[in-house]
Amino acid sequence: MRPDYVDFHAHLDLYPDLRAAIAACEQRRTATLAVTTTPKAFARNAELAEVSEFVRVGLGLHPQLVAERSGEISLFEKLFRRSRYVGEVGLDAGPQHYRSLELQKSVFERILRLSAGEGNKILSIHSVRAAKLVLDLLEEHLPRQRGTVVLHWFSGSVGEARRAVAFGCYFSVNERMLASPNGRRIVQEIPEHRLLTETDGPFVQREGNPIGAGDVVRAVREIATLKRRSIADVQSLIVNNLRDLTNAVP
Repeated sequence: MRPDYVDFHAHLDLYPDLRAAIAACEQRRTATLAVTTTPKAFARNAELAEVSEFVRVGLGLHPQLVAERSGEISLFEKLFRRSRYVGEVGLDAGPQHYRSLELQKSVFERILRLSAGEGNKILSIHSVRAAKLVLDLLEEHLPRQRGTVVLHWFSGSVGEARRAVAFGCYFSVNERMLASPNGRRIVQEIPEHRLLTETDGPFVQREGNPIGAGDVVRAVREIATLKRRSIADVQSLIVNNLRDLTNAVP
C-alpha cells in the first residue's frame, strides 16, 4: 500500500507507548523507519512492528551511547542480518561526547565494514560536528554499490553537503532543521530527488510537547516553501524518493 508520508528517522520506542506510536504511523499512513539506539532494543521493536504496513525497524548503536555500550557490538553483529536497515549509527563530536570519538570511530568503522560485506543495507547516520569524518569513513569503508546512506538531520557545511550528494547520500530533514538558517541553506543545496522527511521524534518538540509519531506535515510544508513547489508535489516527491531509495541497492 502506498504511504502518504515518510518519516525516515524516528525513535518510536522512546515514546511512552511503543504500540501506540506504531499505530499513529499506521493511522497517518507514514512510512516510518524506527531507529534503535542499542542492539538490545531491536528485538522488541521488531516484534511489535512485524505486522505493521508502514513501520520498519533499524538496528542501531547510537554514537552518544558508545562510551557505555560499545560491548554490544557483538550483539549488533549477531542481529545484523535481521534487518535491511541500520540506524541510528554514526559519530558525535559534540562537547559531551568528544572524549569517546576514537571509540565511536572504531565502532562505526566496524559497522560500515559489516554493511559493505553484507551489501543491500540502508543506513541512517548521525554526524554531529563530524560530517567530514563521517564522509571520510564512508568513502573508505562503504563502496556506493554496497549500500545507501541517509544522513539524518545533517548539520554540516554546504560544502560537506555537496560532497555527500556526490557520494550518493540521501538526507532526512525534520521541521527543526528547517527552522534554522543553516538547515534551510543545506536543504536548498540538496537535489530534490535526494530528500526525505523525518520527525526524530520524540526529541523534536512542538509547543513544548514531543512531535507526534509520523507527523511530518510541517516539514513537507516547509520544504515546499523552500523549493517553490506545491505541498502535494513535495508530498508525492518524497514518497517517490523513498521508493527509489529502497530500490537503489543491488
